Amino acid sequence: MTVARSFSSPGGARHVVVIGAGAVGSASAIEALRAGLRVTVLEPGEPGGPHATSYGNAGWLSSHSVVPPALPGAWRKVPGWLADPLGPLALRWRYLPRAMPWLLRYLASGWTEARVQRTADALRTLLADAPVLHARLAAEAGVPQLIEQRGLLHAYRSRAEFDGDALGWRVRQRTGVQWEEWPQDELRRREPDLDARYTLGVFVPEAGHCRDPGRYVAALARHTLGSGAERVMARATGFRIEGGRLRAVLTEAGEIACDAAAICAGARSGPLAAAAGSAVPLESERGYHVVVEDATAGPRTPTMVADGKLIAHWMDGGLRAAGQVEIAGLEAAPDWRRAAILLAHLRSMFPSLAPSAPGSTAVKHWLGHRPSLPDGLPCIGPAAATSDVVLAFGHGHVGLCGSARTGRLAAQLLAGAAPEIPLAPFDPARF
Repeated sequence: MTVARSFSSPGGARHVVVIGAGAVGSASAIEALRAGLRVTVLEPGEPGGPHATSYGNAGWLSSHSVVPPALPGAWRKVPGWLADPLGPLALRWRYLPRAMPWLLRYLASGWTEARVQRTADALRTLLADAPVLHARLAAEAGVPQLIEQRGLLHAYRSRAEFDGDALGWRVRQRTGVQWEEWPQDELRRREPDLDARYTLGVFVPEAGHCRDPGRYVAALARHTLGSGAERVMARATGFRIEGGRLRAVLTEAGEIACDAAAICAGARSGPLAAAAGSAVPLESERGYHVVVEDATAGPRTPTMVADGKLIAHWMDGGLRAAGQVEIAGLEAAPDWRRAAILLAHLRSMFPSLAPSAPGSTAVKHWLGHRPSLPDGLPCIGPAAATSDVVLAFGHGHVGLCGSARTGRLAAQLLAGAAPEIPLAPFDPARF
């Protein structure tokens, strides 16, 4: 077992509060400690627990996931997606009036290929080398076995279906992503359980995955405490800012005096950002997963299928399928039919996957909230009211993947150091 490195916090060190102990928050805390800062982590729940978004992540460390969900012409497809009960997008109609401004900005962000390319170029700087960065963090936290880098597979039913995604792959290629094409016989040899309707594979060797995101985030959170951070179990409610400087983070349990803070609270970051002067259009892209603990068939390589828009691969707890999107806000009750749809897709992908026995508890369902901004880019940068508050949230579908470098960037901003990549595309002031 790897021994966690200790971090020193010299006397009089700048005191920072990291709000949130998810993937981004934990990585930010670790890197802030590494920079010699005094760190308090503010988190009301158990890091990595079922309430946390990272807990149910699909596990992909997809450094090639640089293409935003909205592409040119997406507006033509939305009605069909919504009308298809098995489709990749669901919308609670009562929520539509509130979601409409976000949805319109979302579609506009991918209106042209040039816009998509700008987004991809920015995301690539954030995601490049993500599997390597996560492997280092996992080793420091004593869980190196949870991070693997053996590539990811995209499966298509035909060359024509692949050509339908040509824009995305063209954009990826311009950012430096490389891949291999597996023709039908190669795909059959490498993925014998995959349904025969898939005849073309696109394999991305650089990508990796996490075998248990919840356990990984919990290990990172423990590592912060073992390395010198303090933990306060409370919910942040705002900030005390005087003369343009942060004096304290306000919580349900009182104030925490500090010199700086990072907002890493995922889908619940919006009100905190507003309290620091930055109004951002944050929305939850609700995502479900299903885990078949007694699965008898599945992918050899973590796989995404183009027709179902979902990801399937083996986790330590069984075969997990995750993906698709539901727009319904933070407070709506789960619609477990969405998880049942994932299970139906999973069994369609792998026909030899035996059904669980009647009444079996081997199939687990889960719902989480992807914190998403309409242009497909997170907010990473100073708040409007004071540069002492750093925003680090809104990663959408690449939260786990992008958390390692985001943590480095947040720590650099908290320490007053130059960020290692250009942050202009992620500037919260763009809204």
